[in-house]
Amino acid sequence: MRRWLLPVLFAMLLLGLWELLAQTGVLADILGVDRSVRGLLVPAPSDVATSLWEDRSLLADNGWVTLREILFGFGISLVLGVLFAVAMHLSRGVRDVLYPALVASQTIPIIAIAPILVIWLGYGIGPKLAVIALICFFPITVNTFDGLRSVDPDAVRMMRTLDASRWSILRRVELPAALPFFFSGAKIAVAVAAIGAVFGEWVGADSGLGHLMLTAQGSLLTARVFAAIVVLSVFAIALFGLLALLERRLAWWEREGLQA
Repeated sequence: MRRWLLPVLFAMLLLGLWELLAQTGVLADILGVDRSVRGLLVPAPSDVATSLWEDRSLLADNGWVTLREILFGFGISLVLGVLFAVAMHLSRGVRDVLYPALVASQTIPIIAIAPILVIWLGYGIGPKLAVIALICFFPITVNTFDGLRSVDPDAVRMMRTLDASRWSILRRVELPAALPFFFSGAKIAVAVAAIGAVFGEWVGADSGLGHLMLTAQGSLLTARVFAAIVVLSVFAIALFGLLALLERRLAWWEREGLQA
């Protein structure tokens, strides 16, 4: 109860303070916004809640588009991340070639590469999936690779004395040991996957929460922008929680070790 109560109270405190500052116009003064238009440009949480209800159909339709992009893009990064991590773990030559390329891929500004991906892949779902995968791929790959390397050497030697094959050692010892690391990378990745989807939609899309934000900004519907952000945050938190639940189910020994 205490674990959930304190965050909820803290969130309520922040929302209450935001509501008070926005309704009194103090927040508009702090931001340098004319009080005559503060209702448009500096919405209060109550305005955002009203937009969530009144625009629920619009948010649901566009939210489904963005959620589908997040799930597909994240799924692609999961598969590729694990495959690349295993390949680098099994082969030093592959590791020497791929690891520098992985690091270099994270130096590419997403906002710069996204328009090029639209030119290459068109205005469909392809560029969005590419952006999400590019963002999510690195933490999954690196964390999984570190997990594979962290296996106790004595356990590997014991398997070899039992005449276990390389595949058997990987499947029975190394992959299970890497699960906590994999989930750590996956939770980081899924938290930023929503950002990748929005970046992709900002560059070229006719639907999705990112597109909805752009159109709302152009119409000075700032409350609708914040409502879209709330929906996007709910997606990210829900997916993060789902991964945390799977981690407790599949990597239960790590949790017991931390509690001990």
